[in-house]
Amino acid sequence: MREVAARVAVALEGERASLESLHREPSSATIADIQAANGRLAEARAQLWESQEALRVLGASPPTSSTSTVFQILLVFISIVETQWSSVSGIYCKDMAASVYRPHSVTLTEFGAVGDGKTLNTKAFQNAIFYLNSFADKGGAQLFVPAGRWLTGGFNLISHLTLSLDKDAIIIGSLDSSDWPVIDPLPSYGRGRELPGGRHQSLIFGWNLTDVIITGANGTIDGQGAIWWDWFQNRNLNYTRPHLVELVYSSNIVISNLTFKNSPFWNIHPVYCSQVLVEHVTILAPLDSPNTDGINPDSSTNVCINHCYVRNGGDVIAIKSGWDEYGISFARPSSNISISNFTGEARGGAGIAIGSEMSGGISEVRAEGLRIVNSLHGIRIKTAPGRGGYVTNVYIADVSMHNVSMAIRITGNYGEHPDNNYDRNALPVISNITVENVVGVNVGVAGILEGIQGDNFSSICISNVSLGVMSRHPWSCSLIQGYSNSVTPESCEQLSSDSGQTPVCYNGGSSSPVQMQAHTHRSSGSGLLDYVLKLALM
Repeated sequence: MREVAARVAVALEGERASLESLHREPSSATIADIQAANGRLAEARAQLWESQEALRVLGASPPTSSTSTVFQILLVFISIVETQWSSVSGIYCKDMAASVYRPHSVTLTEFGAVGDGKTLNTKAFQNAIFYLNSFADKGGAQLFVPAGRWLTGGFNLISHLTLSLDKDAIIIGSLDSSDWPVIDPLPSYGRGRELPGGRHQSLIFGWNLTDVIITGANGTIDGQGAIWWDWFQNRNLNYTRPHLVELVYSSNIVISNLTFKNSPFWNIHPVYCSQVLVEHVTILAPLDSPNTDGINPDSSTNVCINHCYVRNGGDVIAIKSGWDEYGISFARPSSNISISNFTGEARGGAGIAIGSEMSGGISEVRAEGLRIVNSLHGIRIKTAPGRGGYVTNVYIADVSMHNVSMAIRITGNYGEHPDNNYDRNALPVISNITVENVVGVNVGVAGILEGIQGDNFSSICISNVSLGVMSRHPWSCSLIQGYSNSVTPESCEQLSSDSGQTPVCYNGGSSSPVQMQAHTHRSSGSGLLDYVLKLALM
């Protein structure tokens, strides 16, 4: 045991040195570096567990106090280093800045726009962007929207463009539905999300673009969605409602320092995209507005969302990847999603949701530093028979909740299908879901976790959770399997920590689940590690 501990301690010292080097020169790290470190740490953890288990199986004498101390402290240090490496797991966004120098810039008023809130400026936006397209291969260009109220219908962006709003600029969506063009449905959905057939194009739209920045000094984009909500609720629509911003088949996208208000449908929808950064964004809509989701990465990879505030009528953040047979056929997953430091309020939705459209698969999701208030759900995973696909390797930690009806919910029978042609035998795989370090007050129910008959959801791990729950029946679980530790109120028996087996849980830092040892404290620095190394070698 001591020989193994010594090897692991030396390996951890090497990881610590690598991290110090990374902090001195962040640009030197690559995604491959992080993946390799994750593999080394998983191997170190497995070595410790195997050596401990070997001693038990061989009937060796009980470990000494110093050996146990070494074992426990090394596990803690592995968790520390995993967390530190994972803190740079959003490295794919590190080179994306909200401000990039564009050698060519024009102001919207140069193209006849009038910011009185009454004059329709769709042509002015279109003409300005058409003009700027000639500079796309000359360093790109900027369209500046000055102070004023700029009424417009939908318009398309181009590559190598910055759309920049003055702090007192408000882009306003037209109240005439004919100013929002109808476009084809997304192939991974097969139809509009709400109605068969096409869908209204978003107010700000892009297709097959690269290097696009939508930013401002907290300027505003207002969809004037109330009329759309009325049309939807009264069933007066022929096509699915539009989003505020949708970018399709695009890469290197930054959306930052803006306020989005009153979207007709979802607010920000990157779909089939990669390298997407959304930061310092405020999203507002009435709490009873229908399905006004905040930020919905959809069949997209390498997405970073941080420092956002969302108060709306749908989910704050919902990760998606296609709908039933269309999503299965299109087979484009969402992966490498990093979410941090947001506050959300969603009376009819969840702080963070996965699904229910997840047929292309969703994996490698890491969300930390979340504050969820006055919401129906805190954390939610939604799926159903017919979805197929998978949700795996999801790590959610450091969450606070206040006045939330259901803290954690996994739903295996969410329903809603695009048509009757879905395969009822296409069952989703839900596994390796970890939720830890959660506190909540004024919570209705701690958790409702429901799998699917013949399709148990596995490796659902919940630890270090303390909830002030009002219900006399805080947990309801069925058709799931997993592990819990330090959960108040005590979790359901399907997540019992008394099985005698070492739990296998996803730790958010590696591409596969690892054996998990609960820990109650963390520390950093090389002094204690040096001490452990000496102790192991004694």
